[in-house]
Amino acid sequence: MTFTPPAASAAELIVLAGGSLTASLNDLGARFERATGHRLTMRFAGTPELIRLATASGPFDLGVVTAEVMKDAGARAKFAAAAPAAIARVGYGVAVRAGATKPDVSTPAALKTALLAAKSIALYPESAGGAYVMQVFARLGIADAMQAKLKPQATPSDIAKVVARGEAELGVFVTSVLAAPGVEIAGPFPPELQNELVLVGALAADTNNADAAKAFLDYLRTPEAAAVFRAQGMTPG
Repeated sequence: MTFTPPAASAAELIVLAGGSLTASLNDLGARFERATGHRLTMRFAGTPELIRLATASGPFDLGVVTAEVMKDAGARAKFAAAAPAAIARVGYGVAVRAGATKPDVSTPAALKTALLAAKSIALYPESAGGAYVMQVFARLGIADAMQAKLKPQATPSDIAKVVARGEAELGVFVTSVLAAPGVEIAGPFPPELQNELVLVGALAADTNNADAAKAFLDYLRTPEAAAVFRAQGMTPG
């Protein structure tokens, strides 16, 4: 899709965005800005914080957020009534420091063994993704054992950073976050435990920049955007 720079003054868009999209949207946002002249301010956060930002932090123009945000009645009321657009989805996996031995995580039993053997595990718990990982720990019967190992991180991107520095033995989260310099993905969750984090897009109900916001949302559903999502280990749409 080709964008023509606007004849009128460019819009300044505030975008609420899921932390698992940080790398993808930073890339795509820069491309969109160059093509259109609009400017984007990204506010990346986990699900609870995105709900707070939508409901209590002031005006914004659109969201590219986890589907769980839209299940909160207060947050949903801050978005346009139209059904949110499917943007991307991504599964879960385990990462290690680049060059480290990769544990077998191909079956539930193997994943359980790997998690129990790890001395430390980086996670971003304040998110829908983190909540699902904790559910997996419970399903494996190791929730209590994991508590002493967990190294909670302030943002999703911090997971890969602490693993790359050797400050955590494993990183466990959605694979788009784990695909980062200095780390390698040991493998996805086994099929019996796999799930997908779904990201959707919607305009804010009271945006004053509806045309520009819709243009960015449309751009996120183009073949160019799909290629960027795939490069980050995500499935478009």
